[in-house]
Amino acid sequence: MKSAVETLNPTRVRLTVEVPFEELKPSLDAAYKKINQQVTVAGFRKGKVPARIIDQRFGRGAVLEEAVNDALPKLYTEAVSEGEIDPLGQPEVDITELKDGELLSFTAEVDVRPTIEIPDYSGIEVTVDAVEVSDEDVENSVQQLRERFASTTPVERAAAEGDVVTVDLEAKVDGEVLPDGVAKGVSYTIGSGELLDGIDEAVTGLEAGGSATFTSELKGGSAQGKEAEVKVDVSAVAERELPELDDDFAQLASEFDTLEELRADSRKRLEEARRYEQATEAQEKVLEALLGLVEVPVPEKLLEDEIGTRKHNLENHQLAQMGLDLDAYLKIQEKTAEEFEAELKEQAEKGIRTQFVLDELVKKEQLSVGQEELTEHLVRRAQSSGMSPDQFAQAVVEGGQVQMLVGEVARGKALATVVEAAKVVDSNGEPVHLEDEEEDEEAAESAPESADSGSEAAKAEEQKDA
Repeated sequence: MKSAVETLNPTRVRLTVEVPFEELKPSLDAAYKKINQQVTVAGFRKGKVPARIIDQRFGRGAVLEEAVNDALPKLYTEAVSEGEIDPLGQPEVDITELKDGELLSFTAEVDVRPTIEIPDYSGIEVTVDAVEVSDEDVENSVQQLRERFASTTPVERAAAEGDVVTVDLEAKVDGEVLPDGVAKGVSYTIGSGELLDGIDEAVTGLEAGGSATFTSELKGGSAQGKEAEVKVDVSAVAERELPELDDDFAQLASEFDTLEELRADSRKRLEEARRYEQATEAQEKVLEALLGLVEVPVPEKLLEDEIGTRKHNLENHQLAQMGLDLDAYLKIQEKTAEEFEAELKEQAEKGIRTQFVLDELVKKEQLSVGQEELTEHLVRRAQSSGMSPDQFAQAVVEGGQVQMLVGEVARGKALATVVEAAKVVDSNGEPVHLEDEEEDEEAAESAPESADSGSEAAKAEEQKDA
């Protein structure tokens, strides 16, 4: 076999392959055997029809077609190896010549990883928000905890903001009650904004036994996005009572003996959360700076596929879980379809560029992934996907996504390497030291949206179901 590689552009090549006919013999034998199992010829036992009879009855062309289809994957793989190219996606194959007994020629066009030169990144400088927790932040945190321990007491008066009302709801569209438009015994805190727009105004001032009607746009269900006439009946009104902010509350709501200890712990937790946010911000900004230093051409077909994958995952996983379709989502986001497509393309292109650059860094810095690192990453990914580690691992293995997970960890380590070399200061001009390597690496792994990773668990589950 002879092969040659022609570079069409920085991200696409054409392989030209010539194969002497004798090299097709194994595939020809396999073709005759396969056809033999599929046909019946009078005078011959099943599977024992001679090759010349198959040629006469069914045509030599059918045999050649079967043989070529059998041989092409292996021939293409050999040509890829011979040409030392790194293909992306499936090739577009064209049989250019097939002379029975003489020669098979074909071309294969395929996207390839572009050649990337990683520049010196040690000069990257970024500024991130300072870690600051105010007394007001602490009090808001304690207040949220206090809200969780509120009690309710039934009252015989008109409902007011902050009260908890028990209501029955009935929604009509065009005068017809919706099949899924009736709900009974719903508990709702006035002013929380957790139900339909307009319900706060409707129930405020009503006592138990009172009713009101209001118009609201439905946020889900069979008539999602439509204007509905909603009837609300109040069956009970209860007053929420917050516990006193004292040492007794601290003992009730936490492991601490005093309110001051509880406040100190709240401050500590807020500071830890802000430090994590700061580390994530540093990683994102360093990544942006790194991408700005590198010219990365993006293969058109790969970009098209990545856009399709992201859109599919959004519509069939994220939005489906929320009971939304794309139109409703765009309405909530106040975006046009054109704006959505443009953003999706930008995100997909950044994801591909990020993967290419970080993969090149993995090679340049000779980074490897240990079993313990892979296991830790798998556990985190399982938690974020809502699956148990065992379920997630099974889905990944059955979907052939293990190497994809390895790539995620390696790219996270590559980004962490760049962050470590960068100069990071906060908005007060103070140096930022990202000392917690485990948290840094976790943030790094989640920062890039790789072109071929998308949602691994979702892809693995889809392949498993298929």
